[in-house]
Amino acid sequence: MAHLRSRRRLALAVPVALSLTASLGFLPGAAAAAPLSTLASASASPADGTELAYVVNTKTDRHTIESVKRAIARADGTVVVTYDKIGVIVVHSANPDFGKQLRAVRGVQSAGATRTAPLTAAGTTDEGAAQYLTKTQAAKIAARSTASGEEPLEADQWDLRAIGADKAAKINPGSRNVTVAVIDTGVDDTHPDLAPNFSAAQSANCVGGKADTSYGAWRPANADHYHGTHVAGEIAAARNGIGVAGVAPNVKVAGIKVADPVSELFYPESVVCAFVFAADHGVEVTNNSYYVDPWLYNCMDDPDQRAIVDAVNRAQLYAQHKGTLNLASAGNSNDDLDSHALVDDSSPDDSTAVPRTVDPHKCFDVPTQLPGVVTVSATGVASTKSYYSSYGDGVIDIAAPGGDKFQIPDTPSKNGRILSTMPNNEYAFLQGTSMASPHAAGVAALLKSAHPSATPAKLQALLKAQADNPGCPTDPYDGDGDGVVDATCVGGKRVNGFYGFGIVNALRAVR
Repeated sequence: MAHLRSRRRLALAVPVALSLTASLGFLPGAAAAAPLSTLASASASPADGTELAYVVNTKTDRHTIESVKRAIARADGTVVVTYDKIGVIVVHSANPDFGKQLRAVRGVQSAGATRTAPLTAAGTTDEGAAQYLTKTQAAKIAARSTASGEEPLEADQWDLRAIGADKAAKINPGSRNVTVAVIDTGVDDTHPDLAPNFSAAQSANCVGGKADTSYGAWRPANADHYHGTHVAGEIAAARNGIGVAGVAPNVKVAGIKVADPVSELFYPESVVCAFVFAADHGVEVTNNSYYVDPWLYNCMDDPDQRAIVDAVNRAQLYAQHKGTLNLASAGNSNDDLDSHALVDDSSPDDSTAVPRTVDPHKCFDVPTQLPGVVTVSATGVASTKSYYSSYGDGVIDIAAPGGDKFQIPDTPSKNGRILSTMPNNEYAFLQGTSMASPHAAGVAALLKSAHPSATPAKLQALLKAQADNPGCPTDPYDGDGDGVVDATCVGGKRVNGFYGFGIVNALRAVR
């Protein structure tokens, strides 16, 4: 799958994030469905082979926006949608000099292409292929799930027990007034474990930059685009006697689709739309298990990449301003995210990648490195860093179960990955920081349920305060057991590069 957080991701220490905000002058602004294989999917309008998409970022006053729109027309651009409150205009143009011309227009603060390949009729963080449950396997797991109130497949959900989510559900399973939006590949809301908690009124298809709220538009393009459905189940699968349970089994979950139905790439204009839509529809928490394509790192000395950072940051800051907490996965490359030189050999991922060395303090992974976004690393059943999870002192905020095939649980399947929902009423195991972030998002939803007036900043503080920090390991870290030291943990017991402020604790969150 294209961007289910399988590539490198970096994050940024707070002082750099704050300087990023200052440098750009960001303005937060005032019936039964058919199987997914048969569903039609909305997408961006078809265009000729020379047309690109752009974001044009302006001041937010009406006069400036109207003036810039006229300049866009003069430069042979067509406005797709305008987000007046944050000063972001999504544009299509076949003019090869469009970005350069718009950057010279009065009132334009940044402008650039959001992709390097022409528009077509139209990334995430799981690690490895999905392992589907067969009916025979499911029956064996169900035979072990005998505890009172336990879901049929819960015996294989070591992750719930690791953070006390099974016990927390008996105290406070979450409020119906709290919604977590899964910004992802789409969510199959017809799944019996998701249908009871799904919020169609807060769901949309944002592919191409303009929200489509027609019924079912939020669903994945096909069953292979399973990522968002798996994530949604980790957060809020209902305790209804069917399948699995989520960390917050009584909160609502929404799906905001941003993945291109053909390439499965997550382009900036789609993500801008998602953050604004979530904010304007009363979403309390968003989960972001991806990075914005086509650049793994967006370097501020490149005008196109700078415009991408500017546009997405305006949108996510707007969401924060409206009361939304945003969480994102840290990445699966086992990178030290506090280093000053990393090789990016995957960008741009929509055309021909050109290897480059980047400084993650100057080249940003979006949205993870944006100010106020909670960065989540992954752990396994032993509550130690997953072998693939990226890390970094002053970068990771918190950790959560993401699965680890080398950390084997005492469960019926003996599978160290995370079991959750899949399209077409199926279940499967996945691992990755993509799976860690929704566990943390579920705990954030429980905290919001217990503290309904908490702001995003207060929620983030509560999320860190309730976490359990195992501290840096005393022995050299060898995640895959091959005898080679794989990573070095820096920091102390309170906060460190592997776990940030610690591993989330759902039981503590509801007490």
